[in-house]
This record gives sequence, C-alpha cells and structure tokens, in this order.
Amino acid sequence: MTRYRRSITPGGTFFFTVALANRQSHTLTDGIEQFRAAYQHVHLRRPFETIAICVLPDHLHALWTLPPGDTDYARRWNLIKSGFSRGLPPNPERSDSKRGKREKGIWQRRFWEHTIRDEDDLQRHIDYIHYNPVKHSWAKRVSDWPYSSFHRHVARGWLSADWAGETTDAGGFGE
Repeated sequence: MTRYRRSITPGGTFFFTVALANRQSHTLTDGIEQFRAAYQHVHLRRPFETIAICVLPDHLHALWTLPPGDTDYARRWNLIKSGFSRGLPPNPERSDSKRGKREKGIWQRRFWEHTIRDEDDLQRHIDYIHYNPVKHSWAKRVSDWPYSSFHRHVARGWLSADWAGETTDAGGFGE
C-alpha cells in the first residue's frame, strides 16, 4: 500500500488543490450552496482560518491557517468532501475500487497541499487562487467570478476591484 506523506506543521498555513473525479463536471458551482454549507459545517466544528479560496466548476484552491498545535487538515477536507457528496447521486462511471469502498466517486481521492514558507510564498498563492478563474477562461476579469474570496479582499481594501485587469484574446493581461 502506498503511504502518502503529508506536511505536519502545527498551526501552519497551507495551500490546497482539491478536484472532482470528473474534471469535465460543473458539480461544484452547480452545487455551490451545498458546498458552502458543508464547508461552514466543518469550519464551525473544526476551526481554521480561510485566507483565500476560489471554487471553480471542477476543482478548488484554498489557503488555510490551522489553529496553534493543530495539524489535521486532512480530516477537515475529508469531512467537507463527504458533507458535500452526501446529497449527490453516485457517479455512474466510478471505479470498482470506489464502489467497493462505498465511495460515490465525486472527488479525486487525494488532494494536493503545499506548506506556505514565507510572506512572498503566501502572496503568490493568494494571487494564484484569485486569478485562477481567468486562467481557466471561466471569467474575463477576476472580479467577474462570484465564487472567490477576491470579493472579500476587495471589501477589506486589500485589493482593488480591477486587480489583474482584463484578459485579452491572446490570454494575457489587458491594458
């Protein structure tokens, strides 16, 4: 059996990528209220600080800081994923392995995490999260995507509403 090594940094700050099994699906944004409810439910029972988050149709990115002495982000993600999946029908294309483990096959089993090293690393990941809908062509401007902490950052005065400008047809930043 493969043993995955996770970073153990009590009270650390982590960047996550969590993806659906079907990367063509729009399940996350179609069920955004259900996702928000599952996320909030876990947050209330196992607190953490969400620094930044962006939910796309088939995956999400998040930046969390755990409470001092706490290292258990894996359990939090497990609870969020299962809470969201609970109201959904099983994926008809799920593998025999997932059927055998009574998994619905909505999510990829694993997620990717990165321990934030310093303030520059933190800022790069916040920017990456907020720009992700534009990168994947879901929005022309960062401010157009509704499922992002970008709007909270603007409301708090941390970013301007026109941060990152507008993309051009060539895929770069607008003028």
